[in-house]
Amino acid sequence: MSWLLAAFRSLVFYLLFYGGTAVLVVASVVAVVAQRRWLGPIVGCWGHWHLWCVQNLLGITVVMEGALPDGPMLIAIKHESFFEAIDTPRLFTFPAVFAKHELFRIPGWGHSALVYGLIPVAREEGAKTLRAMLALAKQRVEEGRPLVIFPEGTRVAHGASPPLQAGFAGLYKLLRLPVVPIAVDSGATYHHVVKRPGRITYKVGEAIPAGLPRETVEAQVHSAINALNRSN
Repeated sequence: MSWLLAAFRSLVFYLLFYGGTAVLVVASVVAVVAQRRWLGPIVGCWGHWHLWCVQNLLGITVVMEGALPDGPMLIAIKHESFFEAIDTPRLFTFPAVFAKHELFRIPGWGHSALVYGLIPVAREEGAKTLRAMLALAKQRVEEGRPLVIFPEGTRVAHGASPPLQAGFAGLYKLLRLPVVPIAVDSGATYHHVVKRPGRITYKVGEAIPAGLPRETVEAQVHSAINALNRSN
């Protein structure tokens, strides 16, 4: 019976959240054409709508351990599901997220995401594309925006702790920013077709200063973003 209830709640979640998302995508396209200053609040509304659906339809409680940073810095987040990717506009002020290049091909959403300031990541497109990505990142820093990266490169199963992608250390070195690592355990509840009630915890680690050797910063970030693996 509990599985059937979870399946029903998940179905209602998909209908309401993605129905609302479709409306907000249309609104974002209108904002890009008519009034770009509306785009930030629309994206923020999407994050808050998602949280409302997660809490009230799926029965998942979201807990924050530690204080979230603000301002231009590199924020490295564990990536176990779409939950934390969708949640970033709610967590941070006007975040610039490094996102897979393929996502920008989504009709409507892709162009709006570029205008909003997301940064496409195309790992196999050569040096020219990498330079463009770095230039965009530096521009976002000059605008005073936090940069959000998922340093594992893709979603990983809850409890898995793969090595960080090589591009993370390169960005850290070239951007010369402190890093705030954040662990999240969303995979246990959210990363299923039938989502499970329970709790998702964010654990904010201590800021790591700029300028450390690659091996040191990778080890510290890897340990911090996997902190919740060890406590489950």
